[in-house]
Amino acid sequence: MAAPVPLPPVTTHLAFIDPLQSAGPMMVWLVVLSFIYLECAFVVGLFLPGDSLLLAAGVVLAQHGREFDAWALSACTVAIAVTGNHTGYAIGDRTGVRVLARKGGRVLNRRNLERAGRFFEHWGFWAVVAARWLPFIRTFAPMLAGAAGMDRRKYFVASLVGAIGWAPLLVLGGYYAADLLDVHPWLKPLAASVAICMLVLGTTVGLQRYRQEMSKPVDECATLVAALPE
Repeated sequence: MAAPVPLPPVTTHLAFIDPLQSAGPMMVWLVVLSFIYLECAFVVGLFLPGDSLLLAAGVVLAQHGREFDAWALSACTVAIAVTGNHTGYAIGDRTGVRVLARKGGRVLNRRNLERAGRFFEHWGFWAVVAARWLPFIRTFAPMLAGAAGMDRRKYFVASLVGAIGWAPLLVLGGYYAADLLDVHPWLKPLAASVAICMLVLGTTVGLQRYRQEMSKPVDECATLVAALPE
């Protein structure tokens, strides 16, 4: 009598709803570095979920047990964030702030531009540092600094300090927080899947809002009302 064919094991892994987790650490690197550069350099970054992306990356890397990748990604993200900031600075230096205000825009409008300008006028160097933790200001910051003619060296230092205090804290925070879930093995893959689903949803909604904002005409009357202190 032939031996019974064993049934395939029932999987409890949740990766089937998590393409990023299934693709592994290499995909995490690609997505994180691409998104962070876009967020720090261009207007579209205003609508991308940068903070949640870094947290989700840490959680996914913890699911794969890649501690070295978490530290290395943190360092590379700092470099990419600073590079993106200097791209945005160059854009602001060349074009001013005209692309940051749209007639009838809900996010890109003259009122928000003036608020950001006053924030920079008041805080100067520390505005660039603190902008890392303020999603609305984070994308405006490089172009505002370039348009206002902020000293490049001072801007580089402020951008670097802000990046060091931002990206590693979120990536490593997500990684080590996920490790605390090992007491219940099913919690870590669940947390990774939830984080990625929220990231995908946030990106989809953000890109739709970006298209809506950019379809509106430029507010030619918008100007940088505050000069950055030297």
